Amino acid sequence: MAACVHRAGAAGGHFIKSLLGKRAISKFVHHRATVAASEVALNVPETKVTTLANGLRVASEDSGLTTCTVGLWIDAGSRYENERNNGTAHFLEHMAFKGTKKRSQLDLELEIENMGSHLNAYTSREQTVYYAKAFSKDLPRAVEILADIIQNSTLGEAEIERERGVILREMQEVETNLQEVVFDYLHATAYQDTALGRTILGPAENIRTINRADLVEYITTHYKGPRIVLAAAGGVSHNELIDLAKYHFGKLPARYKGEAPALPPCRFTGSEIRVRDDKMPLAHIAIAVEAVGWSHPDTIPLMVANTLIGNWDRSLGGGVNLSSKLAQMACQGNLCHSFQSFNTCYTDTGLWGLYTVCEPSTVSEMMHFTQLEWMSLCTSVTESEVARAKNLLKTNMLLHLDGSTPICEDIGRQMLCYNRRIPLHELEARIDAINANTIKEVCAKYIYNKAPAIAAVGPIEDLPDYNRIKSGMYWLRT
Repeated sequence: MAACVHRAGAAGGHFIKSLLGKRAISKFVHHRATVAASEVALNVPETKVTTLANGLRVASEDSGLTTCTVGLWIDAGSRYENERNNGTAHFLEHMAFKGTKKRSQLDLELEIENMGSHLNAYTSREQTVYYAKAFSKDLPRAVEILADIIQNSTLGEAEIERERGVILREMQEVETNLQEVVFDYLHATAYQDTALGRTILGPAENIRTINRADLVEYITTHYKGPRIVLAAAGGVSHNELIDLAKYHFGKLPARYKGEAPALPPCRFTGSEIRVRDDKMPLAHIAIAVEAVGWSHPDTIPLMVANTLIGNWDRSLGGGVNLSSKLAQMACQGNLCHSFQSFNTCYTDTGLWGLYTVCEPSTVSEMMHFTQLEWMSLCTSVTESEVARAKNLLKTNMLLHLDGSTPICEDIGRQMLCYNRRIPLHELEARIDAINANTIKEVCAKYIYNKAPAIAAVGPIEDLPDYNRIKSGMYWLRT
């Protein structure tokens, strides 16, 4: 089928050339390009947003598919917890599928399975999400089920005790995922003694003591209309979604009895955590500086800088042909097994850095070349490098939005972060406005001569001491 389309396109091209002549071709192509650009500028399909009387926002994008994804994005995560109840948001996520006043756990599971649907949830440091993927014709049932599980969960004592054991086992599994471990350590040292420094799952002693009253208190404190977004993508009618939202979520409270819980402030501390274990085969290291929150104007330049550093692992081909300089050096010099740059954003802060897995003998060298590349971003990055990173970033953004679930996720997250869905053409324009000078200025602001946060686990004897690493955050100029 693809071959037939290709041949038809080629024949059409010859027909246009013979009809228009050489001089007219450029005008024709320009016209087609203008039409395509105007369609992009219209942001088709449009993200429609409506706010209900109780403050709950309804946002959807109708792409005419036969399936859809619909979910609840709630402005509540582990950052809103304290030392005593840390882990409650995640515990509550587990309890959501364990039965409601009208559905037992078995009834819920059978109903979802018979619909051919998928029901899932996750908790992050700032958000809790419940979502369902279903046939478009089953959108009303999917919304009703989501409303039921967040408003009418029974939170039975027997189910709480059972999930207590499940979460404790999950914590043991997480401890075997060294990337998760290192990033938890990184948050613990970067945001020490603040809410962002705590883990999402919480400490084991909290999981053993969290009770039904804690879960109910968390729901009544945070599950309010203005802090919830009902997002949907795929084959969805926005008007139908509004009606469903009014019917199922219209009674959610809009106001607090007292003061609304404020976002706990979190300060960054340049510091480190080292957990040396020479029995481990590889060293796992993360290094980061403090970046900015989602809505800060420097977010986009830092995303481009993050793309410039890139990522690499030994399964990739390339070598000298890799676009990232650090990837070239890692491949040619056998510096590491893998590395990935990251730009983790929160409401008012963020972590910009690199995570790497190394042989014990190459730890020092990998850190050295990582910091050299960081200094290059601050002082000598070129226009061609920035142009390549901008194109790659835009491609990655589009690839990420392939399917109703990632689009729905993008809508829900952006509505909480920006109170709107940023159109792709606006994001592309903001990326296109960046040049080499922008990258140098922004990276100098956040990287140059800054005290980083470091988390390292494994055989890290050769990891340079903190002061030496900090001295690599600037270049001495003579």
